This record gives sequence, structure tokens and C-alpha cells, in this order.
Amino acid sequence: MEQLLSFILAIAALSVGLAAFFLAVRTLFPRRVARTRALAELMPGRSFGVGLVNGLFFGLIAFILLSIANNLFGLGRAVITLPALFCLTLLGVGLSFGLSGMVELIGERLAPAQTAFWRTAWGTLALSFGSAVPLVGWFLLLPYAGLVGMGAFIISFFWREQSPTAVPQPPNNPV
Repeated sequence: MEQLLSFILAIAALSVGLAAFFLAVRTLFPRRVARTRALAELMPGRSFGVGLVNGLFFGLIAFILLSIANNLFGLGRAVITLPALFCLTLLGVGLSFGLSGMVELIGERLAPAQTAFWRTAWGTLALSFGSAVPLVGWFLLLPYAGLVGMGAFIISFFWREQSPTAVPQPPNNPV
């Protein structure tokens, strides 16, 4: 029973730290997080697919490079480890922005009338406690949220919004 209580307290403490992290990311990069949130809401299937492909690709490259570096010594190990660390850094940045967008989306759906601070806090708590559920949270919820968020973050660099003031023009038919 003591272990369960300490586990719950550890998750609560980590959730507060995550909420602060997501608030800082949202404060420093408001447009990127807003676009990521909007794309995760607008096209979750496509975002999941893009996140899955990129996560597997960069994760596999990092795994292979680290496996090769494990068998080398000296300068060879450093030369092979640097690209692996670069791939892991790209994954970390994508997951950070992606999960920030997903936390915003969850918080907006849970507490739409609250301020942005409380929406982020509620979204972080919901995602972190939901992801702490054994098996379902670990292997379904967290990977889904991370991959959708990372895919939405990647798509946000290429996606252009349709201008609401653009009026369609009739085709130019010279007779």
C-alpha cells in the first residue's frame, strides 16, 4: 500500500512539473503550439500517420546508430553517436511541441470557460494521470497522444490555412 501511495504522489509531483513545462513552451512559442493544437483537432488521423512514420524512422536510425557505436571505441564511437543524438533530439523537440498542443486540446475540451493557465493545467493532469494507467495508458493513450501531437507539429510547418476572405473567382473563359 505504501508503494501505491508513493507512486501516486510521484505522478502528482511530475504532473506539476509537466504543467510548468507545457506552460513555458506555450508562452515561448504561442503560434507553433496553437497551430499544432489546431491540426491535432482538425486532422488527427493524418497527424497520427505522420507522427508514426517519423517516430519510427528517426527512432530506428537512432537505435541502429547507437547499436553500431556500442561496438566501437574512441573517436569512431563519438562520430557515430552524434547523429544518433541529433535524431533523438529531433524526436524530443517534436514530442515536446506535440504534447504541448495535445495538452492544450485536452484542456480546452475539459475546461473551455477557464483561462489558458488552467486549461493547460487540467490538460496536463488529465493526460499524465490517464497515461499512468497500467497497460492501456502506457501502450495506447500516451503513444497515441505523442504521435498525434508530433505529427501535427510536423504538419504545422507545411500546412497553410485557407484565407477566409478569399472569394473564389469564376474561370476565365475567352469566347
